[in-house]
Amino acid sequence: MNDKDIRDINILIVDDDKEIAEAIRFYLRGEGYHCLIAHDGIEALNMIRNNSVSLIIMDIMMPGLDGIQTTLKIREEHNIPIIMLSAKSEDYDKIMGLNVGADDYVTKPFNPLELIARVRSQLRRYNQLGSAAETRSANIYRCGGLEIDDDSKIVRVDGEEVSLTPIEYGILKLLTANAGRVYSIEQIYEAVWNEEAYSPENTVAVHIRRIREKIEIDPKNPRYLKVVWGVGYKVEKIRG
Repeated sequence: MNDKDIRDINILIVDDDKEIAEAIRFYLRGEGYHCLIAHDGIEALNMIRNNSVSLIIMDIMMPGLDGIQTTLKIREEHNIPIIMLSAKSEDYDKIMGLNVGADDYVTKPFNPLELIARVRSQLRRYNQLGSAAETRSANIYRCGGLEIDDDSKIVRVDGEEVSLTPIEYGILKLLTANAGRVYSIEQIYEAVWNEEAYSPENTVAVHIRRIREKIEIDPKNPRYLKVVWGVGYKVEKIRG
């Protein structure tokens, strides 16, 4: 990503703690990113309506409209990458954030270098897999009624377009392009997140569940996205 690309990026920081928000802006400005700050969910939603936002860093615990509720509202209309911030390290908070549509999470107190690395990773993935990405080749993958048009980054099920986040798209594309092959949780994480897997079970499982909710008629009895117990996940080979 060149300097011009970085200058065109707006990162929205949403945190009611003004000192933390300013510290995050300081770190990201040092990398050349332009940052906006909102101190509550309502302010964040208004900023998204009035600005082009490429990534959101969202605190979970905020008065009024908290990070979970705000993310739900955002996901009604946008697939902007969202990194959740949580003051707690329990899996519940992480899983809750992922369940409502967050793409990644960082636990407070955070290492600035880790946060910057995750921001770069999400922006890179969004540019490669998001709806605004430039296409490099015309590839269409089909399994039964499931179709992925990698040229336009569009997913359809039985002709109906399905909206996926960049992470969800990356997982589904990986498995559909290699239909019938079983991928372990670690393989999925390393291929899609492009980083070494460290206890990725909950993260991958939550994204798999969200994909199923979007592409399956009955997510509890999936036709396409199957678990192979003790091994991993696969997209079933199905002829049209």
